[in-house]
Amino acid sequence: MAILIDKNSRVVTQGITGKTGEFHTKYCVEYACGKECFVAGVTPGKGGQQVEGIPVFDTVKEAQAQTGANVSVIYVPPRFAAAAIDEAVEAGMEVVICITEGVPVKDMILTRYKMRGNPTILVGPNCPGVITPEEIKIGIMPGYIHKKGPIGVVSRSGTLTYEVVDQLTQLGLGQSTCIGIGGDPVNGLKHLDVMRLFNDDAHTEGVVMVGEIGGSDEEECAAWVKQHMRKPVVGFIAGVTAPPGKRMGHAGAIISGGKGTAVEKIAALEDAGIRVTRNPADIGTLMKQALK
Repeated sequence: MAILIDKNSRVVTQGITGKTGEFHTKYCVEYACGKECFVAGVTPGKGGQQVEGIPVFDTVKEAQAQTGANVSVIYVPPRFAAAAIDEAVEAGMEVVICITEGVPVKDMILTRYKMRGNPTILVGPNCPGVITPEEIKIGIMPGYIHKKGPIGVVSRSGTLTYEVVDQLTQLGLGQSTCIGIGGDPVNGLKHLDVMRLFNDDAHTEGVVMVGEIGGSDEEECAAWVKQHMRKPVVGFIAGVTAPPGKRMGHAGAIISGGKGTAVEKIAALEDAGIRVTRNPADIGTLMKQALK
C-alpha cells in the first residue's frame, strides 16, 4: 500500500526537453514500473517530439487528454514554475510535484491563492519528490537506497530524506512512501497533511518526520499527533547542532520573534509523545525501537 502515488499512477513531466527534466525522467523511467507510469512530457512549442520514448505535448491539458495522466512533475526554470503548477492544476492533475528550487515567493502566494478549494495535491516546490519503493519514483532521489516496507517518511530536507531512508533500509526497515515536502515558506503539503495520510494507510506501521527550524508546521503536526496518531512517530529537527559541531538546517529557514527554533520544535514533538533524536545518525535505530 502507498500514499499519493503507486504503480497505477500516470505521470507527465513538465519541462521534459530541458537538461534537468530529461536527465531525471530517464532514471525515473528505469526505476521499477517507470516505463508504464511515465506516459507524457510537456514543453510548449515542442509537441510531437519524443524523449526517452515518451511523447511530448505542447500543453498539460493536451497530454492529459491523450494519455490519461493524473500526476505531474515539474522541472521548469524558477520564473516559470508557478505558472506550470497553475497549468497542471487547471488540467485536473490529482497530484503535482514541483522539484524546481528558487521559485519566487510572490509567485507561490498567488498560485496557492488560486488553488483554494481545488482538490489537486501539491508537493513542493524545492523538494526531491515522492517515491513508493519498488513501484514508482517521481523526482530526484536515488532509487537504489529504497526498499518496500512499512515505514512512512516525510521530510522538509532532501538530503536528510536520503539519510533516513538509507538508515532504515540498512536496518531492514523498508518504506511505504517517502515524501520530500520541501523547505520553502510557501508550499503545498505540510507535515500534518502527510501524517493524516500515513495514519489512514493500513500498511504504514510507523512514521519518521524530519523538520527544520523556522515556521510552525512541526508544532501544528505535533499537536495533531498527540490527539489522533495511532502509530509510533520518530522525529528529528534539522538545525540542531549534531556531533560535533555539524549544523544541519535549511538555508531558507526563517526564525521570527523567537518562534520556530529547534528547541521549541523539539519540545512540542516530545510533548506529543514523538520520540526525538538530536543526532541524525540515530533516526533509524530509534524507529526500530519505537516499533517494539
